[in-house]
Formats: sequence, C-alpha cells, structure tokens
Amino acid sequence: MNKIEVKDLYKSFREYQVLRGINCCFEEGKIYGLIGRNGCGKTVLLKCICGFLVPDKGEIRINGMKRKKGELLEEAGIIIEEPAFLRNVSGINNLKYLYGIRNKMDREKLKNIMKEVGLDADDKKAVSKYSLGMRQRLAIAQALMEDPQILILDEPMTGLDEKGAKEVRGLLMELRSAGKLVILASHNKDDIEVLCDRVYKMEDGKLAFVK
Repeated sequence: MNKIEVKDLYKSFREYQVLRGINCCFEEGKIYGLIGRNGCGKTVLLKCICGFLVPDKGEIRINGMKRKKGELLEEAGIIIEEPAFLRNVSGINNLKYLYGIRNKMDREKLKNIMKEVGLDADDKKAVSKYSLGMRQRLAIAQALMEDPQILILDEPMTGLDEKGAKEVRGLLMELRSAGKLVILASHNKDDIEVLCDRVYKMEDGKLAFVK
C-alpha cells in the first residue's frame, strides 16, 4: 500500500517558523485536500514531502521507510509551481525530452496522455505561444506521464477555464478509483468539495483536520 506519514515536522526560514509540528498520514485510493491562505505553509509542506526542502526536525516515511536527507520522492508525479518547459519547442517534444531523460520513450503513450488533458499532440505550436491554461494542462500531462502511484499537486487548476477544470477533476477521480494517492493544495472551493475525501487546513504553521 502506498502511504506517506509525516511526523512532528518543523521547518523555518531564518526567524520565521513555517511548519510547527505537522502530523498527518496519506494513503492510496484517496484524494487529500490542503487549504489555507497564501503563505500559510501548504507549498512548504508539499516541498518537504517531495524532498525539495529538508525539514529542520521530524520525519517523513514513505511506505514505512524513513526518508533520508536529500532523498527525492521519485515515485510521484508533481506539480509545484510552473515547470521549466523548453519554450521554443512543442508540448509533445517537451514531454519526449523529459521522458527520454529517464531512458524511456513511448510516443503513443505521451500522445494519449496529452489527449487526456485536452491537448493536441500533433500541434507544432511552441510552448512559448501556449496560454496559461495550456501550460497548466501540459504540466498535468508531465506529472502523469510515468503513471505514478502518488500525485502531489499544488493549485493544479490554475489558468484552466471551467470546462478544463471539470475535465481535470474527472481525470483525478479516475486516478483515485485506480488506487492512486493524490494530495491537492487548492484555493478553489469546488476542487475541495467535489474531489477530496479528507481535508486539512494549514494555519499558523499547524495542520488541522477539517473533514
């Protein structure tokens, strides 16, 4: 079973204590929502879980194994901030490049993933000419392209119109049904109400269970 356990986690930046003794557990087959105002620490918590930041104190366990300092969560599909795409090439070529870094190549699979998120793999338009919504769809495709068991998504609906957001919500519900573990940070009330099995609120550096 895919499981993430966060135990007594602290993180500060100089004098500012961002995380204060965070305890939570995430299990497969569920979508977990993180809510809270901007700057409350949601993204910092996600970055600690992913291994992008090292906590000052506490531990993170992945499937029962304690995370080592500097170890990345390689089995996860991640959207935290906008990915650094190659701006002068097409969406499909961006995915091919990233996929190829791991010595993998399956163009048909990449085309299908782009279709799932509402992008045309045959569109030769450079990413620099993509709208914000199109870039966000490409980011979601990137997070999904290796069929990860864990998804960590920070504001994944940013820039999407109503139709696009509805499509992505449907996709996330399918992934939950397939047994994936999804952690979703969002300011969108609909995302939280429609998608999430459990919701946590971040406030004053602490995490409280909401539902």
